[in-house]
Amino acid sequence: MKKIFILTGEPSGDKLASKVIVNLKKLNSEISYLSVGGENLKSLGIKSIFDLKKITFLGFTSVIFNIFKIYNKINYTVKEIIKFNPDILFSVDSPDFTLRVAKKVKSINKKIKTIHYVAPQVWIWRENRVKKMKNFIDHILLLFDFEKKYFEKEKISCEFVGHPLLENNEKSKIDISQIIDKNKNIISIFPGSRTSEINILMPILISFVNLMKAKRNNLMYVFHSTNDHRELINSYIDQFQLKDCGVISDNKIKNHILQNSIFAVAKSGTISLEICNSGIPSIIIYKMNLLNYLIVKSLVNTKYANIINIAAKEEIIPELIQSNCNPSNIFKHVNDLLDNPQKLENQVSKIQAILNKFKTTEPSSNLAALSLKKFL
Repeated sequence: MKKIFILTGEPSGDKLASKVIVNLKKLNSEISYLSVGGENLKSLGIKSIFDLKKITFLGFTSVIFNIFKIYNKINYTVKEIIKFNPDILFSVDSPDFTLRVAKKVKSINKKIKTIHYVAPQVWIWRENRVKKMKNFIDHILLLFDFEKKYFEKEKISCEFVGHPLLENNEKSKIDISQIIDKNKNIISIFPGSRTSEINILMPILISFVNLMKAKRNNLMYVFHSTNDHRELINSYIDQFQLKDCGVISDNKIKNHILQNSIFAVAKSGTISLEICNSGIPSIIIYKMNLLNYLIVKSLVNTKYANIINIAAKEEIIPELIQSNCNPSNIFKHVNDLLDNPQKLENQVSKIQAILNKFKTTEPSSNLAALSLKKFL
């Protein structure tokens, strides 16, 4: 029986990996799996060698403070992969963790094929990483077509498969009448998938909600969470006794609520593509501690944080980063957009034009699964 080890480093990678594996299981049901994964891979019956939360550290300073824990996890993961002896090591995103593991695995057992999914964002920073990757990555699956030039230049085997989050979403038929007040419009809020992100952004978001409630009484605010962070987000809502707020962690219900939202406020990251693909107008927020911000600012070579804005070379989706990420600023932007339907329509229209350039003719998770199958 063929074997694949799936290596992720955070919930978004776990979600992307699961979409590919669902399709691979249709192509070949005789594959044994082991992983470093989260709830999405677990739902497919794939065991994780440890809890994904143990490696989801946010920012440079967190990495520095946890450097020994991280290296211990890297070494433990390498040991377990070698013991499992897979035909393929399928690493997904989180390059600071997954690529370090892949490099060590390849140095020990060159027969294990290393396939990486979601290229490091070398078009934003640290382009020199590409040269190092060719020594231990056999094939890389790209989410965006414009990335190919960076890897082909170094003669790294690569393939544009598109982004699974941009596959057509069917409208779900879930009854959420017991969850959502049908007389209120929904604003979906995404405070992040890491504990440290949530702890930074929730106080800001709660103050934003209070400002909105003072202005508008026809809205309900739904915080989208993973199962792991549901209680943490609820604790903030309870602490400030927020009304007309809820927390959702079930993926099917989350998708349905997003599709029925009039607006979304989201932490910068992969989730933005899901929001855009659902045709929901939004703004992007992000905040980190000052030291992390100064380090990142000194390294990045793009004007924008969001992939849509980067591709468009203009700020289609408002970005409220660092000092601009405060309750009054978020309120001002959201309130202004809600007061101007034409602005909302223009944002969604421009986004769809950009998304069309990112999409493939076949579902991207199918293409990624076919690529994995070729290497078995």
